[in-house]
Amino acid sequence: MFGFLGVVVVLAFVLLFMSINVLPEYQRGVVLTLGRYTGTKGPGLIILVPVIQRMMRVDLRVTVMDVPPQDVISRDNVSVRVNAVVYFRVVEPDKATLKVADFLQATSMLAQTRLRSVLGQHELDEILSQRDTINRILQTILDEATDAWGIKVSNVELKDVDLNETMIRAIARQAEAERVRRAKVIHAEGELQAAEKLRDAAATLSQQSQALQLRYLQTLADMSSSGNTHTIVFPLPLDMIKPLLDSLPRS
Repeated sequence: MFGFLGVVVVLAFVLLFMSINVLPEYQRGVVLTLGRYTGTKGPGLIILVPVIQRMMRVDLRVTVMDVPPQDVISRDNVSVRVNAVVYFRVVEPDKATLKVADFLQATSMLAQTRLRSVLGQHELDEILSQRDTINRILQTILDEATDAWGIKVSNVELKDVDLNETMIRAIARQAEAERVRRAKVIHAEGELQAAEKLRDAAATLSQQSQALQLRYLQTLADMSSSGNTHTIVFPLPLDMIKPLLDSLPRS
C-alpha cells in the first residue's frame, strides 16, 4: 500500500515539475493544446497540463543575420559579389511559429533572393555610391514580405562589394580621367574669368587716354625696382605721334 502511494506521489511530483515553466522577459511561449493553438503565454511562470499541452519558446530579441556573399549582375552587366547584414525581430510569436516552419532559415533565403533582385536593378556606380538608398529599399521589401510571418525587419546594411581586378583597374582609369577633365574645366574657367577682367580693365583704360600712359609708366617703375637689367622696350603711344601722321601729305 505504501509502495503504491509512494509511486503516486513521485509521479505527481514529476508531473508537477513538467507542468511548471518559467519564461524570461525576452521570450514568449506559443501553447498548443491537443495540437490546437490556444494562446501565447509569458513572460513569467507558466503552468501547462502535461501530455495535453505543449509550449514552443520564441525569442523576441533583435536577431542579427549575416547574408552570405551573393554573385550579382548589375544593370550595366558588371559582375559583383555582395554580402549584407539583416536586423530583425519577432513581433508576433504565434505567426512566427504557425505560419512558417523555420522563420530564421526562411528570412535568410528571402534576404538572399531579394538582395540579388534589387541589386540587379541598379548600375555599379549606384551600388557603390547610393548604399543608403539601396539599404532602405531592401529593408522595405523584406519587411513587407516577412510581415505575414510576424517578423519586423528593422534594418538592412550592405557590407562589402567585391570587384575583380579588371574592373578595379577600369574604375581607377575612369577616376583618373574624371580628375583630368575637372582640371581642364577649372583651367578653362580661370582663363574665361581672366579674359573678362582684362576686358573690363581695357574698357576702363579706354575712357581716358592718359590712363594708359600712366599704366605704362607704372609698369616701367615696377620693372626697374626689381633689378631687371634686360633691355626694356618702351611702347610709344599712338596719341603722341598722331598729329605727325595727320600732317603728312596723303597720296
